[in-house]
Amino acid sequence: MDHFLYRDGRLHAEDVPLAEIAAEVGTPFYVYSTATLTRHFRLFDEALDGMEHLVCYAMKAASNQAIIKTLAELGAGMDVVSGGEYTRAKAAGVPGDRIVFSGVGKTRDEMRMALEGGIRQFNVESEAEMAALDEVAQGLGLRAPITVRVNPDVDAKTHAKIATGKSENKFGIPISRARDVYALAAGMPGLEVVGIDVHIGSQITELEPYRLAYEKVAELTEALREDGHDIHRLDLGGGLGIPYERANSAPPLPVEYGQLIKETLGHLGCEIEIEPGRLVAGNAGLLVSRVIYVKAGEGRDFLILDAAMNDLIRPAMYDAWHDIVPLAEPAAGIDQRAYDIVGPVCESGDTFAKARMMPPLIEGDLVAFRSAGAYGAVMSSEYNTRPLVPEVLVHEHQFAVIRARPTFDEMIKRDTIPEWL
Repeated sequence: MDHFLYRDGRLHAEDVPLAEIAAEVGTPFYVYSTATLTRHFRLFDEALDGMEHLVCYAMKAASNQAIIKTLAELGAGMDVVSGGEYTRAKAAGVPGDRIVFSGVGKTRDEMRMALEGGIRQFNVESEAEMAALDEVAQGLGLRAPITVRVNPDVDAKTHAKIATGKSENKFGIPISRARDVYALAAGMPGLEVVGIDVHIGSQITELEPYRLAYEKVAELTEALREDGHDIHRLDLGGGLGIPYERANSAPPLPVEYGQLIKETLGHLGCEIEIEPGRLVAGNAGLLVSRVIYVKAGEGRDFLILDAAMNDLIRPAMYDAWHDIVPLAEPAAGIDQRAYDIVGPVCESGDTFAKARMMPPLIEGDLVAFRSAGAYGAVMSSEYNTRPLVPEVLVHEHQFAVIRARPTFDEMIKRDTIPEWL
């Protein structure tokens, strides 16, 4: 469910007509619903009722300060994967003891930053990283709380580019070597083992891969406790999918996911951490764009929009589907026609959809890409010297620009011309 609905023939974000935002801000722009962000976070939080837990929002999905602060005020922790994300979380008021640091390539500078600023734990992904963190922590006279990310070799049945739990993926250490790696960690004075971390991928649309992974984590927890390790925290990652194509069946609900966690891991008495990103932010955001031209082609028509692949890369990168709808509600029973929906960037890959059935549209009409709140604005670029598009947050009848569109002058002034030119 989201809070983007037609009222009186116009698509709204909560109580705000999207066409009014377009008139004030210009297109294209991203828009997020506070009510949807809030609802989706609470669904996860409530799904783990009865267990000690922390829901850590995966900031890589959408990392605007306003989004982070909205979720932090609801009690969310943050899952960060860079020093920049850590700094963003702290700037939004998130305390260090609610920040988890993930990622395969943490630098010593990032480790030092988090240790000095406060951190809940590092999810360590290799022996080499473990040795570096031990060195940095000892140099600061501290002990770094860690989990080790184990790779359970489970197929999440998702897109190959967002699978993370198979043996050929770069993430974590093979679960078969976990006991040896934990023994190594126990001998490092700068580290404090607190738990286990596992994350098998993103946009997962069935529960069975989670069950297989979590059963392996349960067995490992008992084995590590037998070895003398104090395993009291389990970081289970995120990855639960969303229904990008609404005509398809919906992925599992957070309450079903929470029940699975209780069934497979509840007997261990561990604190549970989960790291949802896409399901919190995905359906909480739209990308709104304007039709520049309608172009007749050979055997097909094109809708040329003012949004492009640099604004929303997912279709070009993942062949991803986004429902695309007009801001003006189509009349019931109106005949639809097939369009290739494209952007203005000089790449054939700048294509959002092929042969997409849409109501007839004309130059100047506004459309919205649904489910664009996750991995949309955060993955955008200024390719073709196209400005990053504004981000807007709606709260009931109010809206505010939470990232402004830069001017061409602002973009160009970031460049420096050497003195010899």
